[in-house]
Amino acid sequence: MKIFLLALLMLVNLNAKSLFSNDSQKESSMYIGALKNLVISTQKTRGLTNSYLSGNSMALLLVHETQKDMKDAIGDMESSSLASDPVINSRATSISQELTKLNRKAVKMERVKAFEAYTGQIEQILMLAQTVSRRNSKDLNPLGQEASKLMMEVILPMTEFVGRMRGMGSGIAAKNIISTDQTLKIMTLTTELQGLDKHLQKGMQAILEKYADGYNGNVTTTMKSVQTATEKYIALTRNTLVKDPSAVDPTDYFDEGTDIITLLVKLFDTNNRAIIDDSKGWI
Repeated sequence: MKIFLLALLMLVNLNAKSLFSNDSQKESSMYIGALKNLVISTQKTRGLTNSYLSGNSMALLLVHETQKDMKDAIGDMESSSLASDPVINSRATSISQELTKLNRKAVKMERVKAFEAYTGQIEQILMLAQTVSRRNSKDLNPLGQEASKLMMEVILPMTEFVGRMRGMGSGIAAKNIISTDQTLKIMTLTTELQGLDKHLQKGMQAILEKYADGYNGNVTTTMKSVQTATEKYIALTRNTLVKDPSAVDPTDYFDEGTDIITLLVKLFDTNNRAIIDDSKGWI
């Protein structure tokens, strides 16, 4: 019996998987998945609202759809056991209330003010993500701690920096002119994005060295794709957009940003699947 238990413990260590199941980690995975959905759907709502207020009447139907996605994500967060944490619940409730108010009036606001209002709320959601990562860490297995921290504090912010670059840059390209203030803002975004990507690559590599069995072989390909696409986007912004906006196609610039966000979401979901699998343990 002792030999069996020793062998089992060795197997657990080799595979970097916990012996016992962790329901708290499973619940955490559900919550951070819903939080990611809220970030992405709010970003989409911001972009579509901006498009509608810029004269694209066809975008209004899509605005209503993405607002529903926001509501569904909030509902999933509220149904999680993490919602019982007083700090998390207080901040999530405040965000929910503000987003509800904003969704009711956004399509009647001035375009720039609506965009800034949604951006402000996304910043609050990202702050909530960091709160969840730090307050819930003690209840997670080592893989869950490291992966969720990377997801909440690096991957989600990256989607937002790309989203802002995408919206601002495509607008600059469409008008074929860039102001000094816009140059400063978008160059700052590129610097922030570059730093986060380095953090992502280093952090993800460290996780894979410890918990390789928890991930499929495609994760390294996704990591490299994120790095390549991000570096290309930053170079396009710094070397072409800010120097000669007329040389950049606004639709292509927007689509390239969307492609990066899609890759980041894929990497986020890959980590979340690893967390869920790890929560099952061996027993």
